[in-house]
Amino acid sequence: PKGVHRPLGLLPAMVRANLRNPLYRGDRHRHLCTGPLYHAAPLGISLMAPLAAGVGVVLMDGWEPADCLGLIERLRITHSHLVPTMFHRLLALPAEVRERADVSSLRMVVHGAAPCPVEVKRAMIDWWGPVLVEYYSATEGGGTLIGSREWLERPGSVGRAQGGQVLEVRDGTGAPVPPGTVGTIWITSPADDRFEYHNDEAKTADTYREDAFTVGDLGYFDDAGYLFLTGRSAEVIIAGGVNIYPAEIDAALLAHPSVADAACVGVPNQEWGEEVKAVVQLAAGVAPSPELAAELVDWCRERVARYKCPRSVDFADELPRFETGKIYRRTLRDRYWPAGRNAQVGGGPDR
Repeated sequence: PKGVHRPLGLLPAMVRANLRNPLYRGDRHRHLCTGPLYHAAPLGISLMAPLAAGVGVVLMDGWEPADCLGLIERLRITHSHLVPTMFHRLLALPAEVRERADVSSLRMVVHGAAPCPVEVKRAMIDWWGPVLVEYYSATEGGGTLIGSREWLERPGSVGRAQGGQVLEVRDGTGAPVPPGTVGTIWITSPADDRFEYHNDEAKTADTYREDAFTVGDLGYFDDAGYLFLTGRSAEVIIAGGVNIYPAEIDAALLAHPSVADAACVGVPNQEWGEEVKAVVQLAAGVAPSPELAAELVDWCRERVARYKCPRSVDFADELPRFETGKIYRRTLRDRYWPAGRNAQVGGGPDR
């Protein structure tokens, strides 16, 4: 975990803003906290903001999809903060459970922490209505915001800059790139919100370029200034000199009915440097098999460019995720890059 120090001088202003927050009515609303409070997003969105507005907060000891639905219905929850993994698991509940659940009390469900596959989010909006609000941000600061109706006009976007933030997408030289071009996302926050990494001056200095900082996220803007995420620079798979962003492949796999969770990583390939491997957690009652692995590869070929498709599929009982919902991709990747061993021979990207 990273320790990030941000100026406390901003805290009183944040509290005052939430006291007047038009999104909350203390006598009518109730917030369901689904995540760990040591993380900045649940702490701010699910505890500080509602409490400052006089809204009661319900804390979950541990998150299970059926329990979440039950609390929403029984306690008439109006607001919450979830992550895409939770959406996927909610949608995996039996149809009769989802149809029976009364979620009509919901007014706003904020989500972030990881990219949300388009089909997953569309299915949640179809089920819960246009109550989803997506943000892109980091503990370090910055951010975008987009509501459901706006998102339906630009599926996959995480919105436009908010609250005095300035976002740019830059190439490796630091120059801005045109709309539609993938690059590194740089954020310029207000001058009084400059952060520092705890006991790590070198990392702080490396993160900043003048007043702008990056956490290594990659994305692009469309012509209207809406941001789309493609992944993180540390997660990019480079096969034969071609950049492959695993989030797109993850999303394709998650749309398969037999898949409960999925993540793609780059594994050694002697000729091409890396190739794509999919690591898949199967849905309850589904057994792993070579035939299913081949089916998943074919499934991806129908949905993403062939050179991005997994060359192999491994099955796992569970994928490593932080409690915040983010995939711990480095742990997966390290399994296939053992120290002191040569890369295994394999085929190149399937074009």
